[in-house]
Amino acid sequence: MATGPVQPPQRLVNALGGDPEGPVRAWLAALPELVQQRLEAWELTLERVHAPGGRSSLVAFVRQQDGTPATLKFPVPGRAAEQEAAALRIWDGWGAVRLLRADEAGGALLLERLQGSVSLRSLPEAKALLEAAGTVRRLWVAPPAGHPFATVAERTAADAAGLRAAGEPAGAGALVDEALELGGSLPADATEEFVLHGAFRQGKVLAGERVPWLTVGPSPLVGERAYDLARLVLDRFEDLLAGSGAAAAARRRVAKLADSLEVDRERLRGWTLYRAVRAGLRESAAGDRRRGESLLEFATYV
Repeated sequence: MATGPVQPPQRLVNALGGDPEGPVRAWLAALPELVQQRLEAWELTLERVHAPGGRSSLVAFVRQQDGTPATLKFPVPGRAAEQEAAALRIWDGWGAVRLLRADEAGGALLLERLQGSVSLRSLPEAKALLEAAGTVRRLWVAPPAGHPFATVAERTAADAAGLRAAGEPAGAGALVDEALELGGSLPADATEEFVLHGAFRQGKVLAGERVPWLTVGPSPLVGERAYDLARLVLDRFEDLLAGSGAAAAARRRVAKLADSLEVDRERLRGWTLYRAVRAGLRESAAGDRRRGESLLEFATYV
């Protein structure tokens, strides 16, 4: 069992500690005390902090009073943390990790314990895509009245200014223009509305005990299923680019996922292009120019 004050993993500190005077930095500094308070309030025994961990939350493995294993998560404070809890309540363990308790004021989440080191990325690609499709299908439920989630249309509208200001790599102007057009037109003529994971990919699906695979870490939205599925198309895109016939392979992946989940192929193609361009520009702006350019290349193939 862990002893002494909990310290945030270095990866989390590096990701969030750039503003020495900001509220996020203050939250980082207070984390040891916040963790201890929650352990005492919920009568939990700390086993260890997950390391290297993620870039937007602290995750600790704990035991409940009766000895049952669980996971204690401290997301960066804000609306995103509140919405994660709301989405997990809606799914209630159906296709997603089960929410056991939530601290509405502080944002801490107590979750069922999954195998954090075993995700769908550990499986061969074909098997991983099959399991991912079966998992994400369970998350697509009708949004309840009064839900707190933004819509896909609101998300893409908010992203538009950032896409325009990101700085286009040489020769990518037409591709960025197409992505911006799709970001406006696709939500406008969507004919369905579901609760979406928002950030679904193979790495977000972990091995569980009560069922083989459960998703974690939603960034929930309300909109059409093709938006969610588009991020799955991008999984392991580097492998497709490295092989022969990358364009044909990308189109086959779009067609296979669309048909298996009864999603319109053209809408999935459009959302895949949009999300690939958005991700590519963000990666380039963050300093990973090679990955950014690869994502833009993939966008031309779908």
